[in-house]
Amino acid sequence: MQMLNRKTGEEQPFWPAGPFKIRLPFVHYRWESAEMVQALIMFVVSLAMIPLLEKYLGVPYDVALAYVVVCGIGFMLPALLGVPMVPGWITPAIPVVLLFLSDYQPGAEAIQALFALQFLVFLIFLILGITRLGTKLVDFIPRSMKGGIIIGAGIAALMGEIETGGRLAETPISLIVGGLVCLYLMFSVSFKGLVDVNPWARKIANYGMVPGMVVAILVGFATGEYAVPDVQWGITKPAFGQLWSYLPFAVGFPDPMVFLYAIPTAVISYIIAFGDIIVGKSLMERVDHLRTDEVIDSSVDRVHLVTALRNGIHAFFAPYPGLAGPIWTAVTATMAERYKYGRKAMDSIYSGGGTFWITGFVALFMLPLVSFFQPVLPIALSLTLLLTGYICLMIGLEQLTNNTERGVAGTMGVVLAVYGAGWGLATGAVLYLLIERTKIISFTSDPEAPGIEAKPKDS
Repeated sequence: MQMLNRKTGEEQPFWPAGPFKIRLPFVHYRWESAEMVQALIMFVVSLAMIPLLEKYLGVPYDVALAYVVVCGIGFMLPALLGVPMVPGWITPAIPVVLLFLSDYQPGAEAIQALFALQFLVFLIFLILGITRLGTKLVDFIPRSMKGGIIIGAGIAALMGEIETGGRLAETPISLIVGGLVCLYLMFSVSFKGLVDVNPWARKIANYGMVPGMVVAILVGFATGEYAVPDVQWGITKPAFGQLWSYLPFAVGFPDPMVFLYAIPTAVISYIIAFGDIIVGKSLMERVDHLRTDEVIDSSVDRVHLVTALRNGIHAFFAPYPGLAGPIWTAVTATMAERYKYGRKAMDSIYSGGGTFWITGFVALFMLPLVSFFQPVLPIALSLTLLLTGYICLMIGLEQLTNNTERGVAGTMGVVLAVYGAGWGLATGAVLYLLIERTKIISFTSDPEAPGIEAKPKDS
């Protein structure tokens, strides 16, 4: 129960604070047991950033765990400040960020580069949130280039897992089985039909990636692809004392050229994140329509400001390859699915998101859970990236309406995935100007013909 209760048809109670709406558990919303259980397993995905921090930034495990704790604080901010979506990383941008980081040596150099990138992402979100220009900026980018960015991110996510020496080659059985279970439960048409008629299938669907993650972990243990964990008792001890030595204050801030090199990756990351905002807003509007007992305020400007705040915290106190994104799509969709079944299922949209990440943050200090999942951290990240790749390809192709756009987007996507953000954006811009711009060619033709649109438009 909570101290302040919502009247039917009103917005969930809050304390106003400028552009934010503060909500606290047990004061403004109740504790949700289903989201708590889900978070006790899904928090392992946040731990899955540790291998990337060790590899690309050169930080030791205990310091990487301290980075994750800083990230966990950021994950709790959206529900606290009035954003109804469950936050996550800018997951589709991770492969692009890793391509950017691969040009720098792990250690001080990579930390400086990642600070530059995340600080730019912070500035983009902050400026566009304050000026409310975010929508206009993304609308200005041609559809084929937006599709190419998303497709490129999807290709890069899949390539990183299935290429020679990738995770698929190292742990094929657990990754394939877990990936197929996740894809079936989350995207299969036949399973969606089963959910409509079978209450057990509906309960399984409510947990999103959790069943696939559990299956992958158990298969990994059974086949010997992952070591059986050495479960320890107590609380974790993130190395906050050593954290300072791996921050920009200690290793130094980057020179202007590093900021310049980071601009294309920062722009791509924002565009991907803005697409996530649109997806999240659509999910919120759909369930807001179904649940007339609560008014959901899904302000895009507030999402921008909170995401800016999180990226700013990260840039200075835990530069993060995942960046700070506005939505964890899989968990938000799962939460929205349960929310639509009424107030008994979930009292408020904020109670679901708030409970999830508060539990996830507390779980970071539960040594039995952390030590149990420590051997399988790679598979948690791999499943996340595989699903991200699938979703990116699906959404990227949906952006495109004719073969001209598909050709430009596909070519741009491949270049982006192989050579990085700068070359990808340049390729997309050149192809758009040469092939799609109708004013270069004065006559009209069939829209499916290569390089020519049906009607000239101001592009």
